[in-house]
Amino acid sequence: MGIGVLSMLALLPIIVVFVLIVALNWSAKKAMPVALILTILLAIFVWGAETAQVGAAVINGIVSALEILFIVFGAILLLNTLKETGALQTIRSGFTSISPDRRIQAIIIAWLFGSFIEGSAGFGTPSAVVAPLLVAIGFPAMAAVCAALVIQSTPVSFGAAGTPILTGVGSGLGGQDNVMTALGSIPYDDYVFSIGAQVSVIHALAGILVPLLMAGLITRFFGKNRSFLEGFKVWKFAIFSSLAFTVPYVIIAHTLGPEFPSMLGGLIGLLIVIPAAKKGFLQPKEEDVFQFEDRKYWQPEWIGSLQDASLKEITGKRMSLMRAWSPYVVVALLLILSRTIDPIKQFLQQPALTLEWENIFGSSITADASPLFIPGTIFIVASVFAYFAHSLSKRRGAYKQAWVDTSKTWVQAAVPLLLAVPMAQVFINSGSEVYESMPLVLAEAANAAVGDVWPLFAPVIGALGAFFAGSNTVSNMMFALFQFGAAEQMALDARGAGIVVSLQAVGGAAGNMIAVHNVVAAAATVGLIGKEGLVIRKTLIPMFYYVGVSGLIGLGLVAMHSVGGFSFWLIAAPLFAIIYVIVLSRLKGNRPPSVGSGKSLDT
Repeated sequence: MGIGVLSMLALLPIIVVFVLIVALNWSAKKAMPVALILTILLAIFVWGAETAQVGAAVINGIVSALEILFIVFGAILLLNTLKETGALQTIRSGFTSISPDRRIQAIIIAWLFGSFIEGSAGFGTPSAVVAPLLVAIGFPAMAAVCAALVIQSTPVSFGAAGTPILTGVGSGLGGQDNVMTALGSIPYDDYVFSIGAQVSVIHALAGILVPLLMAGLITRFFGKNRSFLEGFKVWKFAIFSSLAFTVPYVIIAHTLGPEFPSMLGGLIGLLIVIPAAKKGFLQPKEEDVFQFEDRKYWQPEWIGSLQDASLKEITGKRMSLMRAWSPYVVVALLLILSRTIDPIKQFLQQPALTLEWENIFGSSITADASPLFIPGTIFIVASVFAYFAHSLSKRRGAYKQAWVDTSKTWVQAAVPLLLAVPMAQVFINSGSEVYESMPLVLAEAANAAVGDVWPLFAPVIGALGAFFAGSNTVSNMMFALFQFGAAEQMALDARGAGIVVSLQAVGGAAGNMIAVHNVVAAAATVGLIGKEGLVIRKTLIPMFYYVGVSGLIGLGLVAMHSVGGFSFWLIAAPLFAIIYVIVLSRLKGNRPPSVGSGKSLDT
């Protein structure tokens, strides 16, 4: 079967997911069974994959889905615990005291705090923290999810203490004959380090507009005037916040390595931006402050089940801001310690504490999980800490109610995730003696079609891998070697090939914004299950920007490496970004009729 026909067949699961969820607005719960069955049939009857291998991929996907669900459960439990203790009231007041402007609040919580959590934990944890926190301070649930997903871009490549680079790229290229030959005397660890440094530069250039796009997304889809321009009015603060994160992020990537850029960059950014915001630095004038309309004007699809759970009114003296935040401080500290201190990391991941099923059904696929290492455990520990630190033991039944409410919300997320992740695993593990796996077939066809301008499309392949796998790490493991080979076909040396591999990692990070099970997991934390298509339609806007500008930057860097001198493509990248923002700023939607008018609420 020709590569053209085969690549079209490999596209079918992606097309089905996109059409059913994004175009037809099916819920993931309804769409994913169709996509899973189609992917299994293609893997067995077209690709010739062994039935045992497909079954093993499904089992591995279920295990991975349970890990994600554990993270979701812990994040929601912590939120519900803080709701019962009254801490959320204090946190809400604290953010309002920094700035009443919702755009500013989103930048601080999602972009900076979210980047710190991404660097510490990764694997979708920021969305599970940021989205419910934004809901708690008064954001519509869908706006909170969109904001949380948009920042799943720049910090992701260095998430979980650098796992997408160290494990994703590192294992994807490690030990491969063509890679080792091309490196020659260059130490492999130094090469991976240099790729991480290159990734930080591309991310910093592409990511400088992410906080601004996030603010525009919020005002365009959830503001009274339905205008991107209203969000872009905070461009000074957005760029300032972006640089407060990305400048130390790049410096750290070039000096300390891939483990710390997002973690320390997010922390440094918070330490710079919050005091500045409190002093009114680059803040909008009082008459330009953005607020959401009254709840009665919100569209029904914006509202999650957690939105309707009012904050507990606790009698007596309100707790201090430090005390209210202390459970999240515990989360951050435990994440850092468990990810960066090797003895602790090794203890939590030791075989005695790891559940493992080797060579499932006789295949080469192994499923394993270390429950104590999963961030969900840390969230539960923080919840128990809050129980004692916030004196919840004095109010009988309150903590039990937090567990009951969490379980009800969690169950809604279980079905779509238990279908979405196995589908991704079958897609990835569909290779046989006859054909390469579906993602590799797609990548090969794309490379053959575009030739020497491949760097422009390299981020798209990374994003495609993350869309299906829901992970920058897995996308890099799948495609790093292919991207290296594509660079060799362009006659690039090892350093030039490293640029192309860097574009893979950047695209894989951007793809997290629209990854189906990332969207499902984020939506679950605010009780918004079934609205995944509406979310993806919105987050496609920043995702297209990110892969587009990254590809142009990549073309420029490759051209500079090959022929020397400055490249036109490095001028094209900021021009593209400026034109993109100008076009968006001129787009303005009509305000939909209020609820109860009997007219369509679509935007």
